[in-house]
Amino acid sequence: MNKVLRWLILIILFLILLFMLKGISGEAQIKTGEEPKNIQEETPTEEKEKVKNKTKVVATQYKGHKVTANLQIEKLKIDTCVLEDYTKNAMEICVTKFFGPNPNEVGNFCITGHNYITKNMFGYLYTLKNGDVLTLTDNENGTIKYKIYDKYKVKPNQTYGLSQKTNGKREVTLITCCNYSNERLIIKAREV
Repeated sequence: MNKVLRWLILIILFLILLFMLKGISGEAQIKTGEEPKNIQEETPTEEKEKVKNKTKVVATQYKGHKVTANLQIEKLKIDTCVLEDYTKNAMEICVTKFFGPNPNEVGNFCITGHNYITKNMFGYLYTLKNGDVLTLTDNENGTIKYKIYDKYKVKPNQTYGLSQKTNGKREVTLITCCNYSNERLIIKAREV
């Protein structure tokens, strides 16, 4: 009995140590319910084009993919390209446009990304709250700030978060998987 108890304590201590070593990755798994993946992060280095009468310049290409906008979420230290094409390959590289109008136009611009723990993915999206601000910049309309007004989870087949009924306003919807891909976390933001 004494030998079994010692082994049990050693196993528990080993598991605690292992969990502590996982650090950030372990925290994200508990919070989102899904194992986030660590992917090598890079910042856009390709040519940038100047925007007429705009202060922000958005890269037009990133790792061979066309860029439609730049997304910044200061609270999460995210400053990333939004790729134009929603493909499996693009999703492994960066967040992508999922649905809606062009960036910063009237309607609901929907952005999706994996919950990987990198600066260009949505691993910490769950920490955002109503009132937090994000910024979307594109080469046509410039930079617009959006304030988060809603946060909820849906089943993968529930698509009402993609609705384009915005009463003539500009909106951004951020989407990522949670609970082992059984649900989607939806963050809704409206132009400030």
